[in-house]
Amino acid sequence: MSNVIIKTDFNFPGQNHKYIGKVRDVYTIKDKYLIMVATDRISAFDVVLPKGIPYKGQVLNQIASCFLDATADICPNWKIATPDPMVTIGKYCKPFPVEMIIRGYLTGSSWRSYKSGKREICGVPIPDGIKEHEQFPEPIVTPTTKAVEGHDEDISKGEIIRLGVVSKEDYELLEKYSIALFKRGTEMAAQKGLILVDTKYEFGKADGKIFLIDEIHTPDSSRYFYTEGYEKRQARGEQQKQLSKEFVREWLMANGFQGQTGQQVPEMTESWVNQISERYIELYENIIGEKFVRSDVSNVLSRVETNVNQWIIDNG
Repeated sequence: MSNVIIKTDFNFPGQNHKYIGKVRDVYTIKDKYLIMVATDRISAFDVVLPKGIPYKGQVLNQIASCFLDATADICPNWKIATPDPMVTIGKYCKPFPVEMIIRGYLTGSSWRSYKSGKREICGVPIPDGIKEHEQFPEPIVTPTTKAVEGHDEDISKGEIIRLGVVSKEDYELLEKYSIALFKRGTEMAAQKGLILVDTKYEFGKADGKIFLIDEIHTPDSSRYFYTEGYEKRQARGEQQKQLSKEFVREWLMANGFQGQTGQQVPEMTESWVNQISERYIELYENIIGEKFVRSDVSNVLSRVETNVNQWIIDNG
């Protein structure tokens, strides 16, 4: 198995804070820069699984980097540089405590909720008679609170504003940006024969200005269908061919795990781990439209540290 990053403990020059997320380790430098290391950890149902996935961090970082560049005309984003295949360095922003989830189709958790009888998601009414994987007339924005630990919780636009989680002015700009980003992502996906089904965006603020932060349009934050055969599969009531990490969630559910208390993560064999790795590489090549070039991971932690330190030296 490749040399994977499942944990980091760097001490970069000027470092004054470190945050360990589900799959990313984030280092703050002089309250000016954020160094985001996309590790090879994988999470599902808000649980970090016990084994790392070879090249997953590189896949996610490079996809996000590509889409940040491709959407910079829509809204400002935090990215400054990518000094390593697994690292993005960007502007330090104070994050908003909500994730902006936008859905073009009724699928995944929204379908599971709908199937259980619910006809509203985050204050957005959903009519009767919609089939799984069916497209909404217009994409819907269904925000969640961003939990430090445990599960994120659905919340409506009205609640966010009424509770003062985000000001009305800021929230409406987040919503405007999210809709425009999703439209661009949908157009870019269509060029690759894909459908952008749903995704999430995170935003932060610096110097009074809103920035798009974190990842964008990656298979960890988004779900894609293949355009070819979509209509036929819908007509037959068949499952859609997906490009996302939903296959990992489905495997976990089939093996009795949904992140509930007392449930055990099923054994992740080396064969299964390598299958996940190959699926992530397939995701990259389909989403980006280029051959994935595996980086040298013979001493991956040292490589990351060296590349980041050099960037800090060069940029102060």
